[in-house]
Amino acid sequence: MITSDTLTGYVRKALPDAAVSVTDRTGTMDHFSIRVVSDLFKGKNLLDRHRLIYDALGEPMKDGRIHALEIKAEATDGS
Repeated sequence: MITSDTLTGYVRKALPDAAVSVTDRTGTMDHFSIRVVSDLFKGKNLLDRHRLIYDALGEPMKDGRIHALEIKAEATDGS
């Protein structure tokens, strides 16, 4: 189990300028939808954006605190 604040902290550690919103999809604190908006996504394709987020969340993904994750990754310019 992991909290939304902890998840946000992991992402902001890797992407300090990120605006992060987290939704617990099932109420079990292990299935999440996350939306991340960052300048660091500019010029990166969707796969590279998702890799940055998965890298940031590597620890809770590996130890099972995150079971499922839906990602929306956007640059601040809307791309």
